[in-house]
Amino acid sequence: MFDKLEDILIRLEEILRQLNEPGVADDPSGFQRLMKEQAELQPIADTYLAYKKSRQTIEDSLELLDTENDEEMREMLKEELAEAKKQQEELEHELKILLLPRDPNDSKNVIVEIRAGAGGDEAALFAAEIYRMYNKYAESRNWKTEMMSLNENGIGGFKEVTFLLNGAGAYSRLKYESGVHRVQRVPETESGGRIHTSTITVAIMPEAEEIDFHLDMNDCKFDVFRASGNGGQCVNTTDSAVRLTHIPSGIVISCQDEKSQLKNKEKALKVLRSRLYEMELEKQHDAEAKERRSQVGTGDRSEKIRTYNFPQGRVTDHRIKLTLHKIDSILNGEMDELIDSLTAADQAAKLANLQGEEQEG
Repeated sequence: MFDKLEDILIRLEEILRQLNEPGVADDPSGFQRLMKEQAELQPIADTYLAYKKSRQTIEDSLELLDTENDEEMREMLKEELAEAKKQQEELEHELKILLLPRDPNDSKNVIVEIRAGAGGDEAALFAAEIYRMYNKYAESRNWKTEMMSLNENGIGGFKEVTFLLNGAGAYSRLKYESGVHRVQRVPETESGGRIHTSTITVAIMPEAEEIDFHLDMNDCKFDVFRASGNGGQCVNTTDSAVRLTHIPSGIVISCQDEKSQLKNKEKALKVLRSRLYEMELEKQHDAEAKERRSQVGTGDRSEKIRTYNFPQGRVTDHRIKLTLHKIDSILNGEMDELIDSLTAADQAAKLANLQGEEQEG
């Protein structure tokens, strides 16, 4: 581990030297690549330098303890030594996490699909609330939201909604959200006051570029039709809506949010490419069974991951057995405590898995 950390210090020094060379910005793509690599390596380097400093403090304190006779000074040195040892242990754990293999999709934008499941109108209403939750969370992180497609039920609920979240690290923060979300509450339409259980499914897909997944346009069939629903005066008068069918997989995507047929076509292609890319990732995950078990759970739409219980005011994530009694704030986009807990659990599982592999090796 420490050889790798020393190599990182050397590489970071080289990057900083290149960034300070005159004319480096003349090559925008090369400049961006260097800046991105620096941003990835700097936290590791800073933590390692702090670790080296605490290790030096330990060595200095031990050396002084061997020669110091003054009891008051010895007590101070012992306190300093204990603090440095504690800090070194914490920094070593942090370094192990920082050196875990990175998910190559972590820095990508995400396409989110929310679909109403069991529960009819109540499920559609809850789908709209979860859409709002992710939008509020995106606002808190200064991410941009772009609607891709929307199918409403007429009373404020969403049968299905697809949207893009554009922002730094969007996938790294939301990748644990894929799966079945369950709501337990008394619907407004329920006169007897009985608690109903409804479900929705959420799919979090890294936005796929052409470099990630090559889409053969010969496999795609486009149909245009007249858009319906809310969208202004032009929405019902032109054939601007697009239905895209991917023949090999049978995936069908409809986009009518834009008044321009071309823009709807571009959005449909973006969603299709990301769906096919996600399917490829799922195949890889299934093939790497050991790695799959070490993760909290990403990508499996059939897995019941979370329950939102309104009568008790709680949100429970079943994968890590975490219950938070703050349903209102979570649905208002305050999701960091939930996401941080999932991230920490995933990192702990991966660390344990890595240590197990090292012992086997």
